[in-house]
Amino acid sequence: MRYTGKEVFFDRNDLIVSKTDLKGRITYANHTFLEIASYEEAEVIGQPHNMIRNPNMPRAVFELLWTVIAKGEEIFAYVVNSTKTGDHYWVIAHVTPSRENGSIVGYHSTRRVPNPQTIKTVIEPLYDQLKSIEDNNPNRKDGIQESVGALMGILSDKGVSYDELMASLAKDD
Repeated sequence: MRYTGKEVFFDRNDLIVSKTDLKGRITYANHTFLEIASYEEAEVIGQPHNMIRNPNMPRAVFELLWTVIAKGEEIFAYVVNSTKTGDHYWVIAHVTPSRENGSIVGYHSTRRVPNPQTIKTVIEPLYDQLKSIEDNNPNRKDGIQESVGALMGILSDKGVSYDELMASLAKDD
């Protein structure tokens, strides 16, 4: 896919919703998801959710996200996704495990429009730093772990957890 660098937007009143199985394959995508990502439902059902992963998104954030939700906890995260046409869009995602009879059977994500100022002043500089760490390590897995370590160090320096940082940023959204 050729990435255009063009940002697309969805309405502040709309929510992007998707559900996945335990392996991250899409089992449901709402109309807003399909519209903003430029896909038909048949193109996404059964596909890995990372089909919309933007190459500028640090893998460390997904590493953290999967670690948290696999433990049965919820997480908020800022994510830049790609459309089928190579454009991109930012979201604040709330990801939760889906349960049946007490067991995790998949994941549910609701995304909304983030504050553009938060993206420009906080998230993009942070993600650029993490992505640079990942890109400069010749071993992808080591790069991700180094990036996760850098993120944890930044949080430690600020005296906050990842959840606390996300909550403080999201209240401005």
